[in-house]
Amino acid sequence: MDPIILEDVDRITNGLEKACFEGKSALVTGGAGFIGSWLCDVLTSLDAQVVCLDDLSTGVQQNIGHLKGNPRFRFMKADVCAFKTGEDFDYILHMASHASPEEYQTQPIETLRANSIGSANMAELARRKDAAILFASTSEIYGDAKVVPTPETYRGNVSPIGPRSCYDEGKRFAEALFMAYHRQYGLNVRIARIFNSFGPRLREDGLYGRAVSRFITQALTSRPITIYGDGSQTRSFCYITDTVTGLMLLMLNEKAKGEVVNIGNPEEKTILQLAEKVKKLARGKSRLTFHPLPEDDPKRRCPDTTKMEKLLAWKPKVSLEEGLERTISWFQRKNRDNLG
Repeated sequence: MDPIILEDVDRITNGLEKACFEGKSALVTGGAGFIGSWLCDVLTSLDAQVVCLDDLSTGVQQNIGHLKGNPRFRFMKADVCAFKTGEDFDYILHMASHASPEEYQTQPIETLRANSIGSANMAELARRKDAAILFASTSEIYGDAKVVPTPETYRGNVSPIGPRSCYDEGKRFAEALFMAYHRQYGLNVRIARIFNSFGPRLREDGLYGRAVSRFITQALTSRPITIYGDGSQTRSFCYITDTVTGLMLLMLNEKAKGEVVNIGNPEEKTILQLAEKVKKLARGKSRLTFHPLPEDDPKRRCPDTTKMEKLLAWKPKVSLEEGLERTISWFQRKNRDNLG
């Protein structure tokens, strides 16, 4: 495992009760993806038996390659919509979906299927196996929010037929589905609305939707840094160790059953501020370039984390600068290894 990732996994596991997962079985859908692969690392480190389910449509084998041969880890290449098993699980972490705008807008049907049929399949599996299930929802369900910072009670400002609707409405449907299972069957579900997460393993081969990794790779190669719009739109960036810690604490918290919780960092930054900070930390010579803003792109995004902090007795610890420094170092090492 990469030393930066190894150090970060240790940081996460040191803040969790190992006994809670030791000997337990967990299914992670989308487990070869960005956040999913980190969950696989953490769960195996906590001595859980992990099944990683991924069709590799967006996940990357390299993210989980180091786990090959680990007796506590098993990879299954399969579509979450069609996956069937007689195996029992204590926990299901349902992460499977296209997540970046340029991907889900070119794969809208697959995105809707993963979040509707795939979620229904996972809800039914959790019901039959009496498993606790965590659903990875998104801040995107708030759309272009009129209330910022945005609490879980905000119902959203979303276009049901716009170019981003396959993701927004897919996640909104899945939330409704899981809550219906909770009310009708008592399903032990908790829903995490994840705000912009970044860190090592974030794919760099995207356009608008992967701002952090795109800015870093552009800065490290002295290419122009591409900003969409005038850069005044905001996001709240949460380093991966904080995202995963929040998810794990939410999974374990008995009081979280049937709850929806924002998981993210409440520090709001403009995209222009992000670009300038990346350029400075990467010591790059890139110039900033500006391009038309995509349709329906939210103007502001910042979570109200009051519920998260009260319910989990926890809040994010990694600053944007520290997270960027670690992510830039990871990309530099990755580039050196690829050249070598």
